[in-house]
Amino acid sequence: MPSRFPAYIRRPAARAAAVMSALILLQASALAKPDQDNGGEPDKVDTENLFGFTEGTDTGKKGEQEALVDMIGRFSKRRDGPGRSGYGSAQPLISYQYDPTDNISIEPGLLFDARDHRNIAGVPDKTFGTFNGGSLELKYQFFKRTDERPFSLALQVEPQYARITPIEGQGADVFSVETRLIADARIVPDKLWGGLNLIYDPQVARLKGSGEVDRSSTLSISGTLMTKVADSLFVGPELRYLRAYDGTYLNRFLGHAMFAGPVLHYQVMEKGFLSLAYATQVFGHDRDPDFVGRAFNLNQFARHAVRVRFGVEF
Repeated sequence: MPSRFPAYIRRPAARAAAVMSALILLQASALAKPDQDNGGEPDKVDTENLFGFTEGTDTGKKGEQEALVDMIGRFSKRRDGPGRSGYGSAQPLISYQYDPTDNISIEPGLLFDARDHRNIAGVPDKTFGTFNGGSLELKYQFFKRTDERPFSLALQVEPQYARITPIEGQGADVFSVETRLIADARIVPDKLWGGLNLIYDPQVARLKGSGEVDRSSTLSISGTLMTKVADSLFVGPELRYLRAYDGTYLNRFLGHAMFAGPVLHYQVMEKGFLSLAYATQVFGHDRDPDFVGRAFNLNQFARHAVRVRFGVEF
């Protein structure tokens, strides 16, 4: 019996399923053949939500659960002409995380979208707030940080379905599979941590009404350093470099942008946290002939971005 889902959804979904199957096999292998040298005591700081737009490698202990609210807001794009203009969009995510093992976390979530933009180049005037879709974040941490091995690696895959295009706010069936290779390290014991992400994010959108299919992808790298300034407070800078492409396999380069900004992480209670991050575009380039001479890339990206995360373990 043929699948009811179109090919542009089946192929990314099959790849995500294959990656998760590989992670489960890796975990089963690790359990069957445990490491003989644990490398000393594990790191007491949980880097999973320590950074800003950069993700940490850590997963919880087996059986742990967590409820999270994660909101990313983007602001300011190029105006389309004289008169008042403005662009603001926010994509809140409410999710639940469960850790079936010490090295695997599973996090289903519900997506929402709120936006207000008018007189913006290439973006229709819209003001609304609505439910947007769902996501499933799957993470595998290859090994934990210890005293003798103060670094860690993880792979994170997040299939996502949305009802609204992320920049224009148009109705569509949007399917993406963000994949992150994550590394972090305890650089100075009990003082300084660093994180690095390499991210590939292909996206396919079928616009409602016209049925037009748009394929795009983003390749990016982000890094941060976080310093412990008090028992429960961490601060540091973060850099992100993003490249936008036409096509899901990085087919044609469209433009790039560099973002920089501060990050703050506060341990609200023993099992709760609050993370705040702000990023502004410090330079960018757009290959569109209409904007090629402009200082920033405000076609594929916004000028400013904010991320707020709050979570409680139980």
